[in-house]
Amino acid sequence: MLNIAIINGPNLNLLGKREPAVYGSDTFDDFLTQLKKEFPQINFTYFQSNIEGELVDAIQKFGFNQDGIILNPAAYTHTSIAIGDAIAAIKTPVIEVHISNVHAREDFRKISHVSAKAVGSIVGLGLKGYALAAEWFVNNAK
Repeated sequence: MLNIAIINGPNLNLLGKREPAVYGSDTFDDFLTQLKKEFPQINFTYFQSNIEGELVDAIQKFGFNQDGIILNPAAYTHTSIAIGDAIAAIKTPVIEVHISNVHAREDFRKISHVSAKAVGSIVGLGLKGYALAAEWFVNNAK
C-alpha cells in the first residue's frame, strides 16, 4: 500500500463553487472519493489550507513518512519561496499539480517557486492531473 499525501493551497476549498468555467463544478471531496476508488492501492491523506505556513508545516510533516506528495500550492506557487524551500528540505518526492493551465493565464502565474524542486509538474488538465500524479507514483514506487 502506497501512502500519498495530497496538499492543496488557498481557495481550493471552494472547488465546485469557485469559477466553475476554470475549475469545474466538482468539489474536491467528491473528487477525492472517486480517486480513492480508482486507486485502491493508495492510502490518501488530504490536507488543505489557505495559510502559507500551514502548507509548509504539512510538507514538512508528510515529507519524511509518505511515499509521495501531490501538491497544488495554488497562488502560493508564484510567491512562496518558503514552500519551495520546504520541498527541497524533505526526502519524499513531490509532484506539482495545477487544475488550470497557469502558462495560459496572467504573466505572474508563469513563475513557480515549486517546479524546480518537484519531480514533475502537471498543469491544465483539470482534476485529472491529480489522478495522473497518483498513477506516476504507482508506476514509480520504490
